[in-house]
Amino acid sequence: QVQLVESGGGLVQPGGSLRLSCEASGSIFSIKSMGWYRQAPGKQRELVATIASGGTTNYADSVKGRFTISGDNAKKMVYLQMNSLKPEDTAVYYCNLHNYIINYWGKGTLVTVSS
Repeated sequence: QVQLVESGGGLVQPGGSLRLSCEASGSIFSIKSMGWYRQAPGKQRELVATIASGGTTNYADSVKGRFTISGDNAKKMVYLQMNSLKPEDTAVYYCNLHNYIINYWGKGTLVTVSS
């Protein structure tokens, strides 16, 4: 069993910043990548950013230049620094871990960008 626990969500004003954290635990023998996805009300879940075990990162065009993903392999943690937040960034943010076979998901943390 693999568990992913997200933290750091909340309410922030437009232009503000938040930092999300995700801690993975359980039977993790290998990691292909970890990342963040989000789902806004009435929309499908979408990729935000991923980081491969070797450090390669990938971002959605909508967050490039504003969000930064980072990871700590030893601690099995992944972070998402979100700057210059916009109302359209409002969503539930889910942590993801891919171990070459299965995708694991956290329960999500809500980010609300509103004045």
